[in-house]
Amino acid sequence: MRMHLHRRTGEEAPPDNHSAGLSGHRRWTVETTEKMLLAVLFALLAASAAANEGPMYSYSPSVGSGSGSSYALTGMGRITAIRIWESYNNYVTGIQFRYGYVWSEIAGYLSGPPMEIQLHDGEAIVQISGKYSSYLQHVVFTTNRGRFVHAGQPSGNSFNMYPQHSRAELVFISGRHAGPITSLGAHWAVVDPNAD
Repeated sequence: MRMHLHRRTGEEAPPDNHSAGLSGHRRWTVETTEKMLLAVLFALLAASAAANEGPMYSYSPSVGSGSGSSYALTGMGRITAIRIWESYNNYVTGIQFRYGYVWSEIAGYLSGPPMEIQLHDGEAIVQISGKYSSYLQHVVFTTNRGRFVHAGQPSGNSFNMYPQHSRAELVFISGRHAGPITSLGAHWAVVDPNAD
C-alpha cells in the first residue's frame, strides 16, 4: 500500500483505493496462481510416482505343464514361513506356507524332510525363480532381505516371478499338481505390515 503525506501538515493521506485495490488484487492473483501451479505440479508428481510403483495387486502367470488337480495355498495375514519338499535330487513334490501361526494345506505331497525358512518381522517373499519341465524342477523363494529357500534340481526352462509394485509381496500361489507340482503361478499384493 502506498502512503501519501499532506504537504502542509505531514499527516498521512488516505490511501488511493483504486490503485491499492488493483495492486492488492494483482498480488493476490499472482500469489494464488503460484500456489495453484505448485499444487498442480505436486499432484502430478505424486500421481506419476504412484503410477511408477505399479498396481497394488499383480499376478505372475503359471509356468509348467499344468496337468492334474488345481491348488491354491492361501491363508489369513502374511506369509511367515515356507516348507518345500523334493524328490531326492529331482523335482519339487510339495509346498506349504505358514500364515501367521497357521500352516496351509500342502500342494503336492511330502517326500523326506522339508527345506524350510522362517521369515523375520518385516521380511517378505519378493521373488520366485526356478526351472520347470513336466514338473516344477527347481524353485527358489527369495525375501526382501536377500535370504532364500530352495529345493529341486535346476534343469529345464527358467522362470522368474516378482511383483509389479515396489512394496508388494507374495500373498499366495496357485497352480496344479499330479502328485508332484506341475505348475505354479504367483499372486502379489501390497500388505499391511502389521498384519499377522
